[in-house]
Amino acid sequence: MNSDITQGNWKELKGKILAKWGKFTENEVEEFKGNLEQIVGKIQKTYGYAKDTAELEFKEFQSTLSDTTNSISKH
Repeated sequence: MNSDITQGNWKELKGKILAKWGKFTENEVEEFKGNLEQIVGKIQKTYGYAKDTAELEFKEFQSTLSDTTNSISKH
């Protein structure tokens, strides 16, 4: 993952993550800042998904991001 996410992009991305995965708290999402690969594990743990399912859901989420936040490399 690209850790060079600008603060403005991070705020937008954080809002999208919270909207997509409503069981995450804002503090939990803040922990991902700079290392979004952690989100797959968090999806697994929080939602009880298998690793493959969590990875697929995250990849689908990445594909929906606008150009502003899509500067993050695909995982």
